[in-house]
Amino acid sequence: MSLTFCNIHFSQQPEKVVYISNTLMKSLKLSGKKNIQLRLGNDTMLAAVKPVKKSGKHLILGSAVRSGIHVPSSGSIYILNQDDESNEFQLGPLIGVLSDGPTNSSQPFASRTGFIKQLLREGKKKCYIFAFTPRDINWHQETVNGYFLNESGSFYRRTVPLPDVVYNRLPSRKAETSASIYQLRERFARRKIPYFNWGFFNKSDIYRLLENDNTVNQYVPESYMNPVPERIKDMLERHQFLYYKPSGGSLGKGIYRLIYLPKKGYFVRYRKGNGNVLLRFSNFSSMMRMLQSRHGRSLESYVIQQGIRLIEIDNCPIDFRFHMHKNGNNKWDVVGIGAKKSGRGSVTTHLKNGGSLLTPEQALSRTFGSRSDEVLQNTKNIAIKLAEAIEFHHQHLLGEIGFDLGIDQDEKVWMFEANAKPGRSIFSHPSLRSEGKASVEHILEHCLYLSKFRRRDSE
Repeated sequence: MSLTFCNIHFSQQPEKVVYISNTLMKSLKLSGKKNIQLRLGNDTMLAAVKPVKKSGKHLILGSAVRSGIHVPSSGSIYILNQDDESNEFQLGPLIGVLSDGPTNSSQPFASRTGFIKQLLREGKKKCYIFAFTPRDINWHQETVNGYFLNESGSFYRRTVPLPDVVYNRLPSRKAETSASIYQLRERFARRKIPYFNWGFFNKSDIYRLLENDNTVNQYVPESYMNPVPERIKDMLERHQFLYYKPSGGSLGKGIYRLIYLPKKGYFVRYRKGNGNVLLRFSNFSSMMRMLQSRHGRSLESYVIQQGIRLIEIDNCPIDFRFHMHKNGNNKWDVVGIGAKKSGRGSVTTHLKNGGSLLTPEQALSRTFGSRSDEVLQNTKNIAIKLAEAIEFHHQHLLGEIGFDLGIDQDEKVWMFEANAKPGRSIFSHPSLRSEGKASVEHILEHCLYLSKFRRRDSE
């Protein structure tokens, strides 16, 4: 296999011809060849080869070639030859970022538009990258009407072949569970187009994946899906406090903190509107009646989870968001860490619920002093083990995971949640902006890995 970085130009010549500089001819071992098969995505075309005297590595496409394989733009790109005996040369990689949003808008991907523009801006340096919605795919012609980014930072549209890799950033669980999205994913799978991440995680599924894995199950709090009242009562008596949360929830919505103090009764904390609510019940039955009145008698799709006494700052619990990525070598890296301090009286540490964001160094140094580096490194190692375990048991491609991890007052690490499409709010912290850039770079490098465009030179 050979992989070469070169400069693509367009010619007005209508013939099916590619003009290739002498340096590039030599790199691609094309001396004496009259024709090559040129490919972008699954579009291919046979084109005549004509050498040109031009210093550097340059590929100039006649207009018939450009339109025939839907090359979206000129610029620097890789050219791949999988087999030295083959006459086929592939341009790319062609990477598609799948999302959704309002039609006919300057923000076609709603609140994700800024992040998608950042991906496209950085990706242009090493690949053809575009964003698209499910509506933009023409399965009959196997093309996509994609959103590309111009130099001024505005979107423009180009029709291109189906991508070599799809990075899934569809925004909602509801959309992902629809029949049309299920069919979309299956169509990409049938064409052997790598698609990551497959979909949002369900909390109960992740707990179930890990409960019998002895390498990591010690880091997962005791958790049960759809618990009967007897289970909740037993766990409260053993742990004194629990978290009761929707299996498919996010951003801390719908979470209850249940507390049992033997001589004082049962207490429930939850978020309502912009405030925190604390209710006291004299007995277990009255507490359960309140929960059942709010969510139905069966309390389905809820998970009960052992509460953990976390380390604190100013009497406010601290947990950590670990942003994990696969790198260009298909290994898990810890790319960004934010420490989240809960607001007073809040059920969770979510920033929208009054929490505040610190760097892990700020949080841990106040708790562990000179040992903070050692504690942080141990937590990073555990985060990588957890990511590897989830990937091992999960049946689809994973490229990123967001973990909510806690450290208890005995220094034990706990995993509360794993998210397949983690939010990016931690990267808004001034001290974490470089990690936000590294996150984008990891996404792009992993796309290159999945596309089989392995970087060997970047001249």
